[in-house]
Amino acid sequence: MESPTGMPGHMLLSLRGIAKSFGAVRALDGVDLDIGPAEVLGLMGDNGAGKSTLTKIVAGNFPPTEGQIALGGTAMVFDRPAAARDAGIEVMYQDLAIAENLTASANIFLGREMTRSFGPLRFLDHSGMNKRSAELFRELKSETRSDDLVKQMSGGQRQAVAIARTRLAKAKLVLMDEPTAAISVRQVAEVLDLIRRLRDGGTAVMLISHRMPDVFTVCDRIAVLRRGRKVADKPVTATSPEEITGLITGAIETG
Repeated sequence: MESPTGMPGHMLLSLRGIAKSFGAVRALDGVDLDIGPAEVLGLMGDNGAGKSTLTKIVAGNFPPTEGQIALGGTAMVFDRPAAARDAGIEVMYQDLAIAENLTASANIFLGREMTRSFGPLRFLDHSGMNKRSAELFRELKSETRSDDLVKQMSGGQRQAVAIARTRLAKAKLVLMDEPTAAISVRQVAEVLDLIRRLRDGGTAVMLISHRMPDVFTVCDRIAVLRRGRKVADKPVTATSPEEITGLITGAIETG
């Protein structure tokens, strides 16, 4: 079923004909992509394939040169990151963008602090923020504590803080850029479980990753970009790591 925009109304995010040029360089060329509600989509491709460019367009970092973006069948223009966030799209970049000198709770509420009033004065509601943060960590089944300092946390715990922040924002879609890079095997398992919790809570995830085992473990579908074009988009159950590797490298043209 299509919306009046011509986009599939049953999809959460729909991209049609997305292209991006930087001068003479064509970073993306006619990319169509859909993500359903509470779906985990793996976005794969070699360096320079266009993954980061596509992510930044969806996140509102810069507009496409051509093409349309729709959310829930409604055409959208994300001319700045705040516009994408207001629409329910959150981004977790590889560096997580969290403050190491603050607690987990302070990071979760950064820019969205809870306050209490005493007459004309307003104060930060630390107890309220700690309580809500603890609830979010329980929902995610994470052992991270609200008053833990980020600088003392493992990579998996830091990911839990970043994911809890997206839950607080009631995100419809979370874009995750290499969340399992440079962390231990145990922490990778924790992060993949957190992604499942997001999906089970009704949030869609676009997982940008080079790690084939992670993508096949947690994703519902895999889309492959090569040289700015989408060369494959299929359910995980209908492909294999060998086929995806061939699509990424060009050994297989299309899938």
